[in-house]
Amino acid sequence: MFISKIETPYPLYPPLMSERGSVDPVKETCRLIRLARSYWDAHRNLACRTHRAIALKLYESLSREQKEKVHLALRVWLRFRSEKYFGPGRTPPGTGRRQK
Repeated sequence: MFISKIETPYPLYPPLMSERGSVDPVKETCRLIRLARSYWDAHRNLACRTHRAIALKLYESLSREQKEKVHLALRVWLRFRSEKYFGPGRTPPGTGRRQK
């Protein structure tokens, strides 16, 4: 298991660019967004939340020019569509269903 330096509320972390040997933060950001989207499509919400949080933190650390290099579809999913489901206005995970 790899421990990342980006703090998320989840216990397991994927290897980041410093541990993978990658030097391009734009490629790493795109990889993490694609991974989060694939987890979303597979209905693995915890994994999706974890990778989305890490990708969002890394995306926010990019410069303006680097942000423009991230594909538009990935930016839209990260900033808008996923915010609808994982934003602060949503019910946090683990609260369970309402009792009848």
